Amino acid sequence: MSRAFVFPGQGAQTIGMGEALAESYAAARAVFEEVDEALGERLSALIWQSDIDELTLTRNAQPALMATSLAAMRALESEGVTIADAAFVAGHSLGEYSALAAAGAISLADTARLLRLRGQAMQEAVPVGEGAMAAILGLDLGAVREIAQEAAGDGVCAAANDNDPAQVVVSGDRAAVERAAELAKEKGAKRAVMLPVSAPFHCALMEPAARAMQEALAGITIHAPAVPLVANVRAAPVSDPEEIRALLVEQVTGAVRWRESVLAMKAAGVDEIWEIGAGKALSGMIRRIDRSIATRNMGTPAEIIEAAASRG
Repeated sequence: MSRAFVFPGQGAQTIGMGEALAESYAAARAVFEEVDEALGERLSALIWQSDIDELTLTRNAQPALMATSLAAMRALESEGVTIADAAFVAGHSLGEYSALAAAGAISLADTARLLRLRGQAMQEAVPVGEGAMAAILGLDLGAVREIAQEAAGDGVCAAANDNDPAQVVVSGDRAAVERAAELAKEKGAKRAVMLPVSAPFHCALMEPAARAMQEALAGITIHAPAVPLVANVRAAPVSDPEEIRALLVEQVTGAVRWRESVLAMKAAGVDEIWEIGAGKALSGMIRRIDRSIATRNMGTPAEIIEAAASRG
């Protein structure tokens, strides 16, 4: 059986995520301690004891979700499962950083600091309230792209996340995104849902954040990952460190091609995908993309133990 390890993005955060892992595995606890030290604050306390509104702030959610994913990965390693058990790694948006850290391409401390900066830069790129995102359910990528182009007018509206065959997210200026949501319903979408996000991610409005990340990434050491990364903006495997650096910059304004990424892994022989970290959103997307791909979730000690015993 060929496996891939995938890592969730923003929206998966919950208060208390990763705490049971930290209590059960010293290696998982060490991840949270190292992230706290890298950021110079008790992010772990915020994750486990704060309120969801504070955790959901982009500057907090991004490093918090990465820390939880890496804690789960270290717990898996404690049970004998290593990154070498995967043929590929991939991550949804910020999850791409988690994937690279898990594969040894970027150090944990550097990843935490990069994601704190990424979260701040994305939040600051567009004043709160001026941008928006909406999930279009029941229309394919081609149809949503046409709707986004029609809705944009003189502003920005683009297909930002191609999540699965029935869910594409648009991002851009609030008025344009609201027009796209209405147009989508007129053109047969089952639903068009405005998302509770603080910024319009993965569209041209994020260009200031892309420049900030280009500068930050220029000073970071990136190694070849232990297994190839299926990159968001390319939906194809990459291993070259300089290519990865460039794609991480492009990813800020580029679309997350998740559906195509899953299909690329399937075409390369992957028949089981493990979601490493908080939530089960990616597993749901994967089942809608191709039901023949088995999925497992790695967010609790019980799930870790069961998966380790099953790997054969």
